Amino acid sequence: MLNVIGEEEILRLLIPDGIEIGSEDFITEEIANQANIAINLADVIIFLTDMKQGVTQVDKEIALMLKRASKPVVLVCNKADNYGKTSDDIYEFYNLGLGEPHPLSATNAIGIGDVLDAVYENFSEENENENDDEIIKVAIIGKPNVGKSSLVNKILGEERVIVSNIAGTTRDAIDSSFENEFGKYVFIDTAGIRRKSKVEERIEKFSVMRTLLAIERADVCLMMIDATEGVTDQDAKIAGEAHEAGKGVILVINKWDAVEKDTYTIEQFKKDVYNKLSYLTYAPILFISAKTGQRVNKLYETINHVASQNALRVTTGMLNQVLNEAIAIVQPPTDKGKRLKIYYMTQATTKPPTFVVFVNNKELFHFSYERYLINQLRKEFGLVGTPIRMIVREKGEKEE
Repeated sequence: MLNVIGEEEILRLLIPDGIEIGSEDFITEEIANQANIAINLADVIIFLTDMKQGVTQVDKEIALMLKRASKPVVLVCNKADNYGKTSDDIYEFYNLGLGEPHPLSATNAIGIGDVLDAVYENFSEENENENDDEIIKVAIIGKPNVGKSSLVNKILGEERVIVSNIAGTTRDAIDSSFENEFGKYVFIDTAGIRRKSKVEERIEKFSVMRTLLAIERADVCLMMIDATEGVTDQDAKIAGEAHEAGKGVILVINKWDAVEKDTYTIEQFKKDVYNKLSYLTYAPILFISAKTGQRVNKLYETINHVASQNALRVTTGMLNQVLNEAIAIVQPPTDKGKRLKIYYMTQATTKPPTFVVFVNNKELFHFSYERYLINQLRKEFGLVGTPIRMIVREKGEKEE
């Protein structure tokens, strides 16, 4: 999927990986299947060809496939390094019967504007008027081969994403829109983040970057953990990225069907998870099997709840009522005869909920008391699945 900056809310523009017709290779065959799905889902299709190679037999076969799809197609001829100069080479592409070819030099970033203009001309008014305020963006994150793509396919009810036991099959962040009785969602299947020592190829580094960008634009992150392995150092690193980004987080324990269970298995597993991910004790835990679909339907209500908690806004009056009660129960700390005085608290922003506390001396505001106040906020307002930020200012200090 290609997200066009400024237009990604208007439509989904899907561009599959290169199609190699007739190959028996598993990955290549799956890419061709994904290309067919992408064509069916797309509003506009960019057909990318090679100006230097000219029209190939594969180009002709793809052109026939696109004509049968009856979708708007923008024909692009890449590697037009002499962009702007008259060249007979481009006229050959008219034979594909897909309209005017657009020369492009991706390497030199020349001609991209003309291609985007051609794409924009095919946007429908219906798509332009769509409002996605109610759409929850959900990034599915985790290390390679933990079942992220399998979960997307189970949710969508189709093989939208390539699933293979070859770690690293998913190279990019793939968006899939989905709607059911619980709401509207965009599920972002991300490439698994490897340990840095194993990130050697440039494409792997790019995959990691795309995963981090997917986390940044998500409302909720489903942090998937392999139940047969438990929480690893790699899991902790990935989960930490979502936490630091201030996103809603749900810990999804996948492959639960492969674990031998007894009466205490779930509770013990939860304790182990929270012990290793101590900064994520606010995140709910769900035990699922993406392979069998076990408890997958439980995800939607949890996603909705966490998204609403991440966007929760509390009035200043309610905040200070909770603050005064918290101070009455546990007095602010003192240091060398000086006591911390807390004047009032207000909420600065949401996603994540961020609160500003005004005090007499910031140095007296110890981390332990900040943690106590955060726990009191959670006790009163819930704030399940979302980190809480607290900013401390001295009275009279300029607000940002």
